[in-house]
Amino acid sequence: MSTMWQGCLADTDYFELRSAGGHDYGVWVTTPPGYDPAETQAPVVYVLDGNFAVGQTAPLIVTQKDPMQAMRPYIQVSVGYAGEDAQHWARLRNRDLVPPGEPIAREFVDAVETGIRAGAMTREEADAYLAELRETHADAFLGFLTAELHPRIERDYGTAASGHGLFGYSYGGLFALYAWLTGGTLFESVGAGSPGVVGEDSQIFALLKKTGDGLPAARLHLTVNDQELLGDLPVYQNLAKNAATVLHRLTARGGAVTSAVLRETHVTGLQASFLSYLRTCRAR
Repeated sequence: MSTMWQGCLADTDYFELRSAGGHDYGVWVTTPPGYDPAETQAPVVYVLDGNFAVGQTAPLIVTQKDPMQAMRPYIQVSVGYAGEDAQHWARLRNRDLVPPGEPIAREFVDAVETGIRAGAMTREEADAYLAELRETHADAFLGFLTAELHPRIERDYGTAASGHGLFGYSYGGLFALYAWLTGGTLFESVGAGSPGVVGEDSQIFALLKKTGDGLPAARLHLTVNDQELLGDLPVYQNLAKNAATVLHRLTARGGAVTSAVLRETHVTGLQASFLSYLRTCRAR
């Protein structure tokens, strides 16, 4: 990493990795202050949407030295997109973070149309954004994280054998729920911030029905923002409502689930959600 970026993201390495599926990913690895794997091996917390999230979340690695509420040591691995794909991360994430067969909610399409009218995106950008939602591959991306990226992190950074975590926000939160419900064994805790369960016909509800009473052993922490629920945007209202429905169904079955309502909007809630996950699932 360049001297400039090293000053902004201390103890952070960057590399790029092409998946078996031919996609290029950018990976930021932030190690704990003074980390020495020869003395103590730390587990990994994977953070999604690295192009957007790394600057907001990686600096919180210093919480491991907080004298008032220290977190258990972890290595943060932020995963985003590399090369020319980096500028298109906002639409490419749809391909990777959304479960296969996830319906495109009407409220979501309406939100995109509102963005066009407000000048936030062009028609061409909107069409490309929605196109990525018509063939989604969260299963392939989960396989990349667990079978391709994690072995490299283990090899290069001397990680612990267990205790790993996953955090995602918005569609990243949807992916986190998907990863949790599909029963993978790599993650022992999962943070799902404002998960993008926009429609009542989401694959998340189908997976909940499929699992029955046999919920995963991994700990799940789910957050939503009060302004999603109380605001006037239907897409966020549905997201908050459906997240609450997921939470109620899980707690009714005695799942290892915690939750929090944060005083944020959907845009501002990422860092607060990540910190809530750390405090709940990774405090000493």
